[in-house]
Amino acid sequence: MSAKNQSVNNEDVIIKCDSVFKIFGDNASKVLESSNGNVDARDFLSAGCVVGVNNASFEVRKGELLILMGLSGSGKSTLLRCISRLTEPTAGKIFIEGEDLLALNNKALIDLRRNKMGMVFQSFGLLPHKTVLENIAFPLQVKGFSTKDSMLRAKEMAELVSLDGRENYFPRQLSGGQQQRVGIARSLAVEPDIWFLDEPFSALDPLIRKEMQDEFIRLRKVLNKTILFVTHDFDEALRLADRIAIMKEGVIEQLDTPANIVLNPATDYVRKFTKEVPREKVLKISSIMEPVNPSEKFGDLKVPKDAIVETVAHAILSQDKPVAVVDEDHEIVGSLHASHVINIIFGGRSEKSSQD
Repeated sequence: MSAKNQSVNNEDVIIKCDSVFKIFGDNASKVLESSNGNVDARDFLSAGCVVGVNNASFEVRKGELLILMGLSGSGKSTLLRCISRLTEPTAGKIFIEGEDLLALNNKALIDLRRNKMGMVFQSFGLLPHKTVLENIAFPLQVKGFSTKDSMLRAKEMAELVSLDGRENYFPRQLSGGQQQRVGIARSLAVEPDIWFLDEPFSALDPLIRKEMQDEFIRLRKVLNKTILFVTHDFDEALRLADRIAIMKEGVIEQLDTPANIVLNPATDYVRKFTKEVPREKVLKISSIMEPVNPSEKFGDLKVPKDAIVETVAHAILSQDKPVAVVDEDHEIVGSLHASHVINIIFGGRSEKSSQD
């Protein structure tokens, strides 16, 4: 068995894209074929074609949150729509749990979307004449659930996204953030394995957006979804992502962890994207901690090794004694001094940070 086939059949790989192209234009397929895969956006534009996605190849593993980001027109939303097959790719292969997405007929595709995929878009798309519960229950009723069962499930989802007490409100009675929570609850009601979110918070004001990001982080701890999330907001991507794919003119310029993208940009374009990003926003405590010295006496404060430096910096800087770093089992795995944090924020770089 080839390495490629092994990768496709790997149970941990939920989404696999193999040389995916999306070219818009009447003669897109012909122009792409004549290019032998060497696609230049400007050359294609002169031929009457617009490049949406240019040779995208990557995998998304079970439970991973991959953020697609870039400026307007970079291709991030087009790529998401290709993977959900709301847009037909011009060329390439897309596998969902090892199944060839592009080989599915309409019925099989509809079944896949109803049973495995949840989608949330920038536009809330709520039905104005239906209540919160009725909006959340709607996709379940489309699937054939009874009214009783769908409403019970909708109530559970409303509680999950902290809308309890507003179940009988109509969309016009809700704030923008509350409406977006309804959209999220509705997409989760069918218990999708894969969650697609296309700029879900971009229409919200900054305070509500931060609130929704907090809610999203909380939901991730409760749910084990494989997530593709599109945003143009780099701070949002840094806060939420396991990995980030930065796109330009349909090309994935770099796909890596937030820390590696900031510390080791692969191209000049990525470097421009990241040059103003404070390292404390992306580095984890595990990147800057020191080995435990048996003679050290720790203070009362303990911090998780997976915490982002920024989130615990203030607490660490207020300590006179070394701070214990703990793993998920609350075992001490390292130590930190206030000077380590000051070094990261105001100048120095940990030797380990470029590898974490």
